[in-house]
Parts: sequence; C-alpha cells; structure tokens
Amino acid sequence: MEIIIITIFTLGYLLIAFEHNLKIDKAAVALVTGVLTWAVFVFFGDHHNIEEELSHHLINIAEIVFFLLGAMTIVELVDSHQGFRVITDKIKTTNAIKLLWIISLLTFVFSAVLDNLTTAIVMAALLSKLIKDRKQLLFFAGMMILSANAGGAWSPIGDITTIMLWVGGQISLNIIQAIILPSLVCMIVPLIYVSFKYRGIMIARPDMKSMEKIVEVIPYERNIIFALGVVGLLFVPLFKIITHLPPYMGMLLSLGVLWVVTEIIHQNKDKTHKHSLTVAGALSKIETSTIFFFLGILLAVGSLQSTGILNSLAEILDKLFDGNLYLINIFIGFLSSILDNVPLVAGAMGMYEISTVGEFAVDGMFWEFLAYCAGTGGSLLIIGSAAGVAVMGILKINFMWYIRNITILALIGYLSGAITFILIQ
Repeated sequence: MEIIIITIFTLGYLLIAFEHNLKIDKAAVALVTGVLTWAVFVFFGDHHNIEEELSHHLINIAEIVFFLLGAMTIVELVDSHQGFRVITDKIKTTNAIKLLWIISLLTFVFSAVLDNLTTAIVMAALLSKLIKDRKQLLFFAGMMILSANAGGAWSPIGDITTIMLWVGGQISLNIIQAIILPSLVCMIVPLIYVSFKYRGIMIARPDMKSMEKIVEVIPYERNIIFALGVVGLLFVPLFKIITHLPPYMGMLLSLGVLWVVTEIIHQNKDKTHKHSLTVAGALSKIETSTIFFFLGILLAVGSLQSTGILNSLAEILDKLFDGNLYLINIFIGFLSSILDNVPLVAGAMGMYEISTVGEFAVDGMFWEFLAYCAGTGGSLLIIGSAAGVAVMGILKINFMWYIRNITILALIGYLSGAITFILIQ
C-alpha cells in the first residue's frame, strides 16, 4: 500500500513540476493526486478509522483554506479601491537593487508581525503595481518568498510550524532572539549575491492608469479601506493570542467587518459601480484554482501522514544520522520543500518528548533549530511553503522556472542561516 501511495504522490508531483510543458493545470493534478492516495488507503488500509483520519485532516486543511480565502479577498478589496497606491506612491526608486532590498526587508518584517502566508499574498499584489516586466516581476516574487519564509521562522506567529511549536509548549517568545540572526542571514546572503547580478539594472514601472480599469475611487474611500485592511490583517494574530481561536477565525472576522463597511459606504452607488468595490466583486476576481491546489496538495500529504509513511521517515532519519540533531533538522528542512512542513513538524513533535533540561527542553536547541529549518527549508521549492503556493497561484509562477532561478539562492540562504545557528550554539 505504502509503495502505491508514494508512487501516486511522486507521479503527481512530477506532473505539477512539468505543468508548463504538459499544459495541465496543477490544481487538477493536485486534486486527483490527493483523492487517489486516500482511495488506495481505503482499499488496502484500515477501513475502521478512515473517516476519523480524513475528518482530522479536513479540519486542518479547511482552516488553511478559509484563512487563504479570507486573506485573498481582503487584499483584492484593498486593490479594487486602489489602496496599494498609498505604498507604491511612496516607493519612487527604479533601481533594481534598492527596490529588491526594500521589498525583501518589508516582507521580512511583515511576515513576523502578520505571518508569511498573509504577507506573501499582500506583497504579490504590491509587486504587480511596482514592476512592469514579467521576468523581473517573477524574480522579485521568488526573492520575496525567501524573505517571507525567513521572516516567519523567527516569530511565534510568523509561520504555521512556529505556531504549532508555540502552542505545543516546545518554544516560547525566546524563539525571537534565538532565530532572528540565522533568519536574517538566510535572507541577506542571497540578497548580497543578487545585488551584484542586478547592479546597474533599472525597473520599468507599470502605467497605473492603464492598469486600473475600475471606476474612480474617492480618496477618503481608498484610505478607509486601506487602513481597515491593514488593521484587519494585523488584528488576526492579536485575536488568536487573546481568544486562542484558530487564525482563520480572526481573518473571517476582519473580512466581515470590511464587508459591512464597503456595503455602507457604497450603498448609494449604482449596481455596476458598487459590485466592483464590494466583497462580491472581489470574490469574482480571486484565483479559485489556488484554493483547489492547496486542497489537493494538503490532502495528499495528509494521506502520507495517516498511513504512517511520514512517521516511518522520521525514524529512518533518526537512524540514518545516528541521532545527530543538527543533521536531522537540516534534512527535515529539505523534506519540507517537497512534502509540507506541518506534518513533518508534527511527526518530530510526536517522536521527541519535551524534557526538563537539554536539547529537548522548552526553548531547547532541537525545537529552535526545527523552527528555523522547517520554516525556511520550504523556500527551496515553490510548493514547499504556503507562501510559495499562494504566490505561485496568484502570479502564475512555473515550478521549473523557480527551480532554475530561485532554488540555488534559497539553498545558499538556508545553509548559511543553518551554519550561523550552529556557530551560535
């Protein structure tokens, strides 16, 4: 059974990788892969617990999907009100190096405050307003993914895996001082390399008037929606800390408030004008295929977890590296770019118990390094992180293009940050 499931997963992965050549949408492949792996589990596995296992994964998947749907709708709503002009009008530089550093640093900070998924969605929308050339846009987006994952790794609320470790009691706020320097190195080293490559290159800015095909928005409406959008996104992690409810609940609350406000301020406009400026209009513009892609990928990875394949993998790693916790975590980072960092971290949390002293104590070396490796290792492939998958769907980035242009930079940054952490230890 395990061999069949691994074969289906691998085949689906390859079809996604060569989407551009095969001209088959990756969302379709992901859905087929996700359902087939569970179908094999039904035919050859334990029939009694299958519904319970599937329901468990569906809850976790639904949380991510609803979070993604809410965040994308808020960003689209801000965009329809030309809200991003508040930022783009202040970024005047057309120097590629300066712009790249500005975008990367903004992304790094925002990811820690919001989370890397939300930040990636916001920055993907922002980049399309700043860069006209398609190749330059994709490259900046790739570097932005690296920065988003690096920024999310050092914050307890910056990445789904750090949230898991924080809620599970493996780490505390001490993760900030322990991981911020390796995370900075992970972002800065590739940036320094790219700065030499892009030296002297200028960025062509798009003509905003030709891009904005919506009815003119009154300045106060634009400012209100932009302010509420930003506050709504910032409110999500705060809402989680206060209520201990899942992040998607805070995101849906923020969306609901924005929905009410847009209905009120546009109530006297004609139907056509109003539609483009409300949530109904925003929902019609969202890339729904991105949602289905997420659903299919997470279903497939969930089957690997339920069949015990990932747990077996964790045990193999422990034996393979003879218990060397540094090497185990570095390899988990590599695996997180292929599978998904959530079940890998969950597997590690299940394998190792929290102790009172040593590497497995609260804020112990193992847990802190796991947060770094699982968070930043996903940058190696574009489908290795939630941020990457979201940007892949929004900006239509090709899997193989990412490997050719970004993977080596992500690898350099990932290993540089890992070495920095080890040297600090």
